[in-house]
Amino acid sequence: MSFISNVISWFLRKRINQIDHFRSHPTEVQQDTLKALLHAARNTEWGKKYSYGEIRDYETYRQRVPLQGYEDVKPYIDRLLKGEQHILWPSRIQWFAKSSGTTADRSKFIPISQESLSDCHYRAGKDVLSLYCHNHPGSEIFDGKGLIMGGSHSVSEINNQAYYGDLSAVLLQNAPPLGSFFRTPGLSLALLDNWEEKLDKVAHATYRQNVTNISGVPSWNLVLLKHILEITGRNHILEVWPNLELFIHGGVSFAPYKSQFEKIIPSPEMNYMETYNASEGFFGIQDIPESNEMLLMLDYGIFYEFIPMDSYGQPSEIAIPLSEVKKDTNYAMVISTNAGLWRYMIGDTVRFTSTAPYRIRISGRTKNYINAFGEEVIIDNAEGALEAACRATGAIISEYTAAPVYLDDDESAAHQYIIEFEQEPDSAEKFTGILDEELRKLNSDYDAKRSADLMLKKPLITKAPPRTFFNWMKKRGKIGGQNKVPRLYNNRKYADSILGFMKNR
Repeated sequence: MSFISNVISWFLRKRINQIDHFRSHPTEVQQDTLKALLHAARNTEWGKKYSYGEIRDYETYRQRVPLQGYEDVKPYIDRLLKGEQHILWPSRIQWFAKSSGTTADRSKFIPISQESLSDCHYRAGKDVLSLYCHNHPGSEIFDGKGLIMGGSHSVSEINNQAYYGDLSAVLLQNAPPLGSFFRTPGLSLALLDNWEEKLDKVAHATYRQNVTNISGVPSWNLVLLKHILEITGRNHILEVWPNLELFIHGGVSFAPYKSQFEKIIPSPEMNYMETYNASEGFFGIQDIPESNEMLLMLDYGIFYEFIPMDSYGQPSEIAIPLSEVKKDTNYAMVISTNAGLWRYMIGDTVRFTSTAPYRIRISGRTKNYINAFGEEVIIDNAEGALEAACRATGAIISEYTAAPVYLDDDESAAHQYIIEFEQEPDSAEKFTGILDEELRKLNSDYDAKRSADLMLKKPLITKAPPRTFFNWMKKRGKIGGQNKVPRLYNNRKYADSILGFMKNR
């Protein structure tokens, strides 16, 4: 290990004591977080509306402040975009993370404060490296560069003092100058708006450098790595970057991409580290090597609540604090943050794999599931079953989406999986059978609906030609950055769009 790697690793590992503190005292840390948030925002418009200065405990907060979705908080955010301040949070809100939209709006604009940048997102970035260096004390990650291909940002057309962009672009634009010494490519390339132009320029700008780590969404990084192999004529990425040792990924489940990365980076020494980072905040970091569970980060200025999914959207719906959650229950996550989101439902669902300390797995989205016939299949079920089917048949999946096929007069219903294979299964029938079998094991409601083929038939598999999903996303203006292929959807909106795209090509 070089001197510089040794010094930086030593500095980062000092943070482990603080992480151990919230591991051991989660309830106290979360109580302190809520008190600090309420105190900070007590004189804002929102804080005065709900008398934050009078709230002394969580129960009062839960009873006084209603749960919020984006549509509920949007009028306040629209005012922030126009330049008004001191509405949701006391410090100036100048940056907004632009993410996929709601039914009524093409995009959502999530406010980002200076506190959420420094105490959440950037602290989390350091913590990822702290935990990695703690688990891999011989790492030479700082002897080279970290490859980050960000999104883009632009000046808001509403107010020239407000800026928005993909979260990655906002973070890169505001990052401390020292970070550029360890990062590639330069900021001007990383923030190019034209993603295909950026892909080619980033590839040419980085393939001769000593890249030791990569960060980002798996799908778009795969596209970049494959392009680098094309322009270099190499067989795999380690022939380009022999010192590559870590891929830090998040945004989507890594399960469908893992075998593709192992193929393109053929080394048992390669490490993969999952993170849970969203426009609204940074929530989880994988702290155990070779595990797909993440430590819930409790000292980032975020207070957590959870809604059991069996009551979500029902009259009996209630949010509970972290201290009341149970393992292996599906919860919708609710957050209050140091950027002025209050009891905000972010749309993600999680399951706790441990409560001492609190570790989670992302199980899906509150809107991304299939429950057309009472089967309640979530992304976690689908990806576990697909992984088993791939393992048994030698298949490798590039991308996929799934949707219900509705009952008609002649046939039973089913689920249709549109799959783009990197490597096709050795038996399509076996692949379908194992997918169905694993879904039945993982989900008792699905199993009941599959009984005797009375309600649901076996899944229908539709193979998509290579690059179908990339070209479909490109047509929709959704390539690069934080854009993701929709996995499960409870109607045929996306499935029929993809099938129509395939038919017309």
